[in-house]
Amino acid sequence: MDCIFCKIIKGEVPSYTIYEDELVKAFLDVNPDVNGHILIVPKKHYQDLFDIDENVLIHIMKCAKDLDKLLKEKLHTDGLTLVQNNGLKQEVKHFHLHLKPQYKIEGEKMSVEEVYNILK
Repeated sequence: MDCIFCKIIKGEVPSYTIYEDELVKAFLDVNPDVNGHILIVPKKHYQDLFDIDENVLIHIMKCAKDLDKLLKEKLHTDGLTLVQNNGLKQEVKHFHLHLKPQYKIEGEKMSVEEVYNILK
C-alpha cells in the first residue's frame, strides 16, 4: 500500500504532529487552506466514513473538540469548519477529518512551521 497517511503514522514521512495517542495522529496540513488547518487521521487504515469503526469515529470527534480548544487558545480562532470527504472528492483514500479554523479577521498567512511553533 502506498498511502501517505500510513507512511506519516509509521514515521516514514515527517509531519508537524500536534496530537497523538493509540488511535489517532493529528498533524498540520502541509498545504493549508488557513492558519491552523489540522488533519486527524486514524492510525489504522480505514478508507472512508463507510469503512471506519464507529468507536474510532467517536474518538476522532472528541479529539476535534479538544483541538478546537487549542486553536482558540493559541491562534485566537473564531470558529471551526469540519470537512470529511468520501469517494470522488477524497484525494487520499485513508479516512481523515479536516479541522479548518475560521477567523473574524483573517491575518497574514503563516508558514506551517510558524503555526506549529505556536501550537506545540
